[in-house]
Amino acid sequence: MSSFGDSLIKSMKEALAYAKGEPGTENFKVHTINIDVKKIRKNLNMTQKYFAHAFGFSVDTVRHWEQKRRMPEGPAKAYLMVISKRPEMVQEALKEATESEKRIQRPQPAVCS
Repeated sequence: MSSFGDSLIKSMKEALAYAKGEPGTENFKVHTINIDVKKIRKNLNMTQKYFAHAFGFSVDTVRHWEQKRRMPEGPAKAYLMVISKRPEMVQEALKEATESEKRIQRPQPAVCS
């Protein structure tokens, strides 16, 4: 296995030990990334409704994130990070994907008599 692979496995074992509260993990540092959805949206000068529509979220989801009832997790967190750094790139990619999807011809169901 590569040294990167070895390092990754070691890191995962350490994370598991930390999560279990095993001895020797008291001095571990945990890094979290906080996503401020409202700040991202305001920086883009968008309403909640427009932000949700532009990036494929429901308005309720955006509202819950902004009111801290819920926090973005996993892929949504990563997606929001990209939106915060390169919103124009995300919008262009979404536009291209939508246009591509429109061009795909779906077969029509067979009609039986």
